[in-house]
Amino acid sequence: MIENSMKDIEIIPLAKRKMEKRRIPEAWVTEALRNAGQVIEGHGGRSVAQQRRKIRRREMLLRVVFEETEDKYVVITAYLTSDIKRYWRDKTP
Repeated sequence: MIENSMKDIEIIPLAKRKMEKRRIPEAWVTEALRNAGQVIEGHGGRSVAQQRRKIRRREMLLRVVFEETEDKYVVITAYLTSDIKRYWRDKTP
């Protein structure tokens, strides 16, 4: 889960268009940010909130790429992938 998850969420227009094309509801993105299965470091100082989801009886990974500012999370893009092993980071002691 993201610290201070009560920050506002802004989805940039390009991300909204891509989400519509990919049929990813805004509610899923909000939920992934507020209750991420894990958050990993992305490229260029960005973070990626990841959440496993069952979609049509198939496990998928929702990845939400975002930047954090002082008062909000800015969503850059979001997408679903079936290649969970590639992105999911197992926690090591």
